[in-house]
Amino acid sequence: MATINWKKLRKAVFSKTVYRGTASIAVLLALWELGRWLRMPILGAAPAPSEVIFLLREIVFAPDFWENWSASFKRVLTGFVAAQIIGIPLGLAMAINRVARDTAFPVLEIMRPIPPLAWVPASIIFWPTTESSIAFVIFLGAFFTVVLNVLGGARDIDVRYLRAARSLGSRPQDIFFKIVLPATLPSIFTGMAVGMGITWEVVVAAEMIAGKSGLGYLTWSSYVGGNYPLIVIGMISIGIAGYVSSSLIRLTGKLAAPWQRLF
Repeated sequence: MATINWKKLRKAVFSKTVYRGTASIAVLLALWELGRWLRMPILGAAPAPSEVIFLLREIVFAPDFWENWSASFKRVLTGFVAAQIIGIPLGLAMAINRVARDTAFPVLEIMRPIPPLAWVPASIIFWPTTESSIAFVIFLGAFFTVVLNVLGGARDIDVRYLRAARSLGSRPQDIFFKIVLPATLPSIFTGMAVGMGITWEVVVAAEMIAGKSGLGYLTWSSYVGGNYPLIVIGMISIGIAGYVSSSLIRLTGKLAAPWQRLF
């Protein structure tokens, strides 16, 4: 049974990094509160942090608030996982197979510049339900990022390693699993982390347009209803969700590729 290393935990919690992060947030909130108190024009009708915190103490116990969290997480997870299942193998195939690259790359390059939000009207037409159309838009947000990162990471491998492996009689599958895949892992996780951030941007906009639940819908309905503190709570919730999701992916990447740790 694993035991908790309290010394390491205490060191992590009370580290300089935590102090600096906490201090920067405190300074931001203080400047924000001061700006509202001085009625600075740059803040317009934005609520003060004290108003947001007061409302947060009430809404944090409301079931609807957490149901919106859950709805957005499910949509992001569905589209993101689908993007990885299709994007990672496709990127690897394009990296090691010229025929696959010559066939798929032109199509990807034509579709990649199209913003994911531009697909929202088309996805509503093509997909039978709102949930499937939102999941498809989220899928597109992460798909192109991970494919290009995987392709770039695999093609940056020093060709001398591949030539040495071939000259020593290595089979293609050995070269793939012992050279190409390990060398591409950092790029895979980088693409996943960046793609996760994009999926949260996309799901919020998609929920504003076509959703009836989720953090994006909560933020938009709060604006329509004139509940400005709830808008800020929705925005902060989206930021926290994206930060936690990307941090988990980066942590997994460090564990999967420990040789990449520099600092």
